[in-house]
Amino acid sequence: MENLSNLLPYIQIFLSILLMIVVLIQQSDAGLGGTFGGEDNFSGGHTRRGAEKILFNSTIIIGVLFVASAFIALII
Repeated sequence: MENLSNLLPYIQIFLSILLMIVVLIQQSDAGLGGTFGGEDNFSGGHTRRGAEKILFNSTIIIGVLFVASAFIALII
């Protein structure tokens, strides 16, 4: 158990950096006009395919792993 508590901060740092990279790589279809209340003619839903789907799913998985590691650190 002590070995895990020594290794856990490094795991959290790695997961947080990986999560930031994956989030920043994702393409956003929302324009800047929508931020300030303007119309940006974005119809809404679209189907994720290929690399976009892989990035989306990996973001979810890495986020869940990060939350789980934080919860484990809280318990330990």
